[in-house]
Amino acid sequence: MILNGNQRGGGLKLAAHLSNMIENDHVELHELRGFVSETMRGAVQEAEAIAKGTQCRQFLFSLSLNPPETENVSLAAFEAAISAAEERLGLVGQPRAIVFHEKNGRRHAHVVWSRIDVKEMKAINLPFYHNRLTELSKDLFLEHHWRLPKGLRDRENRNPTNFTLAEWQQAKRAKKDPRDIKRVFREAWQCSDDAASFASALEEKGFYLARGDRRGYVAVDVQGEVYAVPKWAGVKTKDVRGKVGKPDGYASVEETNAKIARQMKTALSRWEEDLAAQGDALSRTQAKKQARLKEQQKREREKLQARLNERSTAEARIRQSRFRQGLSGLWDRLRGEHKRIRLENEQAAWQTHLRHQKQSDDLIFRHLEERRHLKRSNQRDRDHLQAQAQALGQDRKRFGQFRRQEQLDQVSQSVLER
Repeated sequence: MILNGNQRGGGLKLAAHLSNMIENDHVELHELRGFVSETMRGAVQEAEAIAKGTQCRQFLFSLSLNPPETENVSLAAFEAAISAAEERLGLVGQPRAIVFHEKNGRRHAHVVWSRIDVKEMKAINLPFYHNRLTELSKDLFLEHHWRLPKGLRDRENRNPTNFTLAEWQQAKRAKKDPRDIKRVFREAWQCSDDAASFASALEEKGFYLARGDRRGYVAVDVQGEVYAVPKWAGVKTKDVRGKVGKPDGYASVEETNAKIARQMKTALSRWEEDLAAQGDALSRTQAKKQARLKEQQKREREKLQARLNERSTAEARIRQSRFRQGLSGLWDRLRGEHKRIRLENEQAAWQTHLRHQKQSDDLIFRHLEERRHLKRSNQRDRDHLQAQAQALGQDRKRFGQFRRQEQLDQVSQSVLER
């Protein structure tokens, strides 16, 4: 059934809408839980009074449950759906009201919960409630074997031959959840009216009808896995026979694998072209990164060298200024002071050289590490592309085996016919 929910305030307006006898043929207040009042109006007023002790304005959560118009849904089924919604939303034990409406031969339900947790005196958070209700709605359609509306059909489980390269790789990495597979088969069954539409619905998701070894009804996916249609669709074999006809009219599993291989050949060629384009783009990107790094390092070295030259010149001037001129300088020579200063300057100049050399080395070492890091990064990217290319090669080899088997079968059949 379709589930529509939203957070809201305006309790009195909601109560008036749910109690409207004019627009509905029948209105039934089925349940009031957790309220003192025995009326819908009184219940929402209680919820609003409690909410005034918090900052919450949308203190109610309203949910409508709409089954297919042609289906007769029991009270127990409605209550089970409401309990499931309550659990997924995190509203278990919260005060609630359940109202049933009937109009033009159609019955649907409304549920209103108070969001205020009276122990914590704060509103219960309802993250992603739309997605959770959508998933529950889909589960309910499948559980009751109702025909799934187009809006609830899973668009992600489509035929892998239409995937992009990234989607194909992701699909191979992620093992399929059996629940998702069963959902695909049930959706295909419910949205189809005959053999052609059922086969088309399955192929849209990457499954192909085939004849099993014991003349059973099976479907084959692009990985060569075989699925029994009645089991995965959740229906009886006689129902499958009634919709799709006798299994003799379908290709064998081997022939179906060969058909898939032919389709996959085109997809593999497209993905290989995509991978080659990625490789070319990667080479250009890496060349640009190397050129930028080289230019950046060159500027840094020139800048450091200019700074060191400037500092060397300044320190040399300071050392030279220690020598006195004229008669004072002559006197320093006679008493050995000039020699002492010269030796100190030579030692200071040597220390300056060592300091500058270390700074140059440190910069060079950092540049080398930057180049090594870039090299490792580039290699990882190339290895990643290489691994993808090898994986596609293995896929091509595997699908090629299916095609070669088909050719061998054809040759064998031709020999037998002679």
